[in-house]
Amino acid sequence: MSSAPAPVELERPDIAEEVGSDRPWLAIVWNDPINLMSYVTFVFQTVFGYPKAKAEKLMKDVHHKGRAVVASGTREEMEWDVEILHSYGLWATVKRDD
Repeated sequence: MSSAPAPVELERPDIAEEVGSDRPWLAIVWNDPINLMSYVTFVFQTVFGYPKAKAEKLMKDVHHKGRAVVASGTREEMEWDVEILHSYGLWATVKRDD
């Protein structure tokens, strides 16, 4: 007596998830009461290689708007960037682009 294998239910991927997978991840720096604006500008120039004008614009967004998106890319890249920003003492998080 031989038995046939039991049917296996396969999970179908959600098409909405697949379409949304092209959305980049963001590294966001948040305002804090500790770091000087000149230091935040320096960190942006050092970590990302931004010219001074761009680094200052992002720093001003952090200061006046409370946050700024400083980089975008894959989740792994943004997690790495956030770790580096943490090592400089900045408050940063990773988020999926809306």
